[in-house]
Amino acid sequence: MPTLDRSDDVFVLDLGDTENRFHPEWIAAVDAALDEVEKAEGPRALVTAATGKFFSNGLDLDWLLTHADQHEDYVTSVHGLLARVLALPVITVAALQGHTFAAGAMLSLAHDFRVMRSDRGFWCLPEADIGIPFTRGMSALIQARLTPQVAHAAMVTASRYGGADALAAAIVDRAVDEDAVRSTAVEIAAAQAHKAGDTLGTIKERMYAPVLTALRARTDPRG
Repeated sequence: MPTLDRSDDVFVLDLGDTENRFHPEWIAAVDAALDEVEKAEGPRALVTAATGKFFSNGLDLDWLLTHADQHEDYVTSVHGLLARVLALPVITVAALQGHTFAAGAMLSLAHDFRVMRSDRGFWCLPEADIGIPFTRGMSALIQARLTPQVAHAAMVTASRYGGADALAAAIVDRAVDEDAVRSTAVEIAAAQAHKAGDTLGTIKERMYAPVLTALRARTDPRG
């Protein structure tokens, strides 16, 4: 399960050491960690990281298959998490040490910056291959955070981007050796920790107003 630690001005949220899929309890744990970050005072920033082979493999499809009656509430909770990270009033950096797929990739895009391992692991939006269309809110997030050409290619071809390709496409901001992923993310976050507060939150709310409106809308059966 996700855990939260703090070193000086930087909170580090570790998503876990499994596939880190968006199980309802996992989402609740991440939300609780974000509560702590948001309620803290003074300079602060957030690094979201993970341990092991995956940063996150996205939605918990096994859980969803056995709880089909909760589909609408589940997708609404996922949207809520993405919106919350996108508008968080602190600088956020995703440290992508492993595979970052589907909703996990969208979670990375909700962060202000991304650092990815250069030699191994993929960033991918596989929905076109697995037969799950993007919701309106997810589409809005992806298209707001990537260039039109990259968003189009990533969404319709389900291409897998390694670190170098992700950097060239501006999906990530840095591609570094495995042992430097988290430390580089912390360095970026620490340098911007003094910006935390209401002004930053307002800037994000206004910058991404259409995306946030789409993500915060109650999900209907059509997505």
